[in-house]
Amino acid sequence: MTNIQKYRSFAGEKLILPYIFSLLLFVSCGEKKKELSKQEQLKYHETLIKVNKYLVDEDADIIRKYIKRRNWQMQTTETGLWYMIYEKGNGEIAQSNKMATILYKVSLLDGTLCYSSEKSGTKKFRIGQGGIEPGLEEGILLLHTGDKAKFIMPPHLAHGLMGDGDKIPPRSTILYEIELTQISN
Repeated sequence: MTNIQKYRSFAGEKLILPYIFSLLLFVSCGEKKKELSKQEQLKYHETLIKVNKYLVDEDADIIRKYIKRRNWQMQTTETGLWYMIYEKGNGEIAQSNKMATILYKVSLLDGTLCYSSEKSGTKKFRIGQGGIEPGLEEGILLLHTGDKAKFIMPPHLAHGLMGDGDKIPPRSTILYEIELTQISN
């Protein structure tokens, strides 16, 4: 069993509790047909915050270990996006409302290639308009045309609890390797 499989097994066991808790909460609320008191709402809210913080901390720990094994020198943003600009371009800086064109590879931390511009063509999107991963939206604003970078996006900045419904499983951390090839209006 690989480390990733062990993690998924461990994470699956750890993550089942919040899902069961949420399901029980949903079912019990439906059966009783009563509104929760403010105190009960606060208690549930605090529990969900604790679970979320635990998951974010676990994801960050896994990412730190991944980076350390590769001897990468990465920085992190306040939201938890890890990035490394490993080749500097000298073009225009990315800005909101501009069109970005990128070459890219998206993979899981176990090395599974999910998507790439070699198969799908370049990705074009208007910066700041959504429709892409929040981590890519944030990371692109750190780049100039010609920059090559790696972004590691924990689930909350990638495809979240559900994955993308195709190649990226639920609660997956993803690695984006990108080259910003063009900024236009």
